Amino acid sequence: MQANPKPLPVLAGLAGEYYEWCRRGELRFQRCRHCGGFRHVPREICAGCGSFDWDWVKSGGRGTVYTWTVVARALHPGFAGDEPYAPAVIEMEEGVRVLSQVRDCPPEQLRVGMPVRVEFVAVNEQVTLPYFCRA
Repeated sequence: MQANPKPLPVLAGLAGEYYEWCRRGELRFQRCRHCGGFRHVPREICAGCGSFDWDWVKSGGRGTVYTWTVVARALHPGFAGDEPYAPAVIEMEEGVRVLSQVRDCPPEQLRVGMPVRVEFVAVNEQVTLPYFCRA
């Protein structure tokens, strides 16, 4: 086991449901049944129309790099040795944005609008995270 493990998501509530879909190899977002709007991060109520009526809809898994930042000094001991790395905001075709990382692209090659697709990485038996790679 790693001396300083990376923090992992809490697998409870709606976030737990989201990560369970990821564990199954599916990226899903909530979609409001009333107005049709997609949303992420998961929550009970639609910010667009106030409806509580929603379902999980499978994403096509494609998006583009919206923005990123380069981390030169890890602020959590679990990320020490990974620097430099670039947390990136990915704008999905569904219109939602996801914070992740483009794993096959060094920070200096990232570009706004770069097409990417989701890939899943199992961290352990319970947690699988959605990352991205160039499309």
